[in-house]
Amino acid sequence: MSSYDALAASYDGLMADGVYRRRADYLEKLFQKSRIPVHTVLDLACGTGTIACLLAAKGYAVTATDLSEEMLTQAMSKAAALEQPPLFVQQSMPRLRLPEPVDAVVSTLDSLNYLTREKDIRETFRRVFHALKPGGSFFFDVNTPYKLRRMDGQLYTDETEESYCVWRTFFSEKTNICTYQVDLFQLRTDGTWDRDYEEHRERAWSAAELTAFLTDAGFEAVKITGDLTARAPKDTEDRWIVRCRRPLN
Repeated sequence: MSSYDALAASYDGLMADGVYRRRADYLEKLFQKSRIPVHTVLDLACGTGTIACLLAAKGYAVTATDLSEEMLTQAMSKAAALEQPPLFVQQSMPRLRLPEPVDAVVSTLDSLNYLTREKDIRETFRRVFHALKPGGSFFFDVNTPYKLRRMDGQLYTDETEESYCVWRTFFSEKTNICTYQVDLFQLRTDGTWDRDYEEHRERAWSAAELTAFLTDAGFEAVKITGDLTARAPKDTEDRWIVRCRRPLN
């Protein structure tokens, strides 16, 4: 079972604290500072499509990709009421391919951490570079090494009226990977509960690594800030925002 197959239907309820609207508003402010006008946007690893739908509702022409068919099913259902819904495409990040370049690419809520191999994150950055128009911007966030190390040996629970989720987390200093073992219990119509299990893995990429990979892919003006801010990140930051752009020439 791939990541989020079982969790897809319950994801939005469990992640209600994901400050989606604030994140979409923050991205729009970044778009307004872009070197070129932003009309077309790619949401890379869009999940259940909340950010993609919020950006589409703001008037952007959005393409959204994700590897999980189940997540995309939830996303398309969510987008059905929009006048101009995003175009949803099933693709993995390292296999990104668009028919036409876009003005901006975004990726939110630590999707890039799921690329645990250097060759995959380097290939993703290379493909994002070619998916952008000259002067186009790439904005994404990642869980920081500080956060993922701090999660070692922790247990977290999330619940709604129809689901209960237990997350057990383990961090390996050898691989810089945090493993999430997820037990998901979902209420059935007959009052009994179904149980599913998933395992998620996130790589702790350093600021130096991300900067080097982006620069090697051709990006310029790489900048890392704290979450939803323009300030430099603190040592105890849980999430970084990474900004960069494709050169005009």
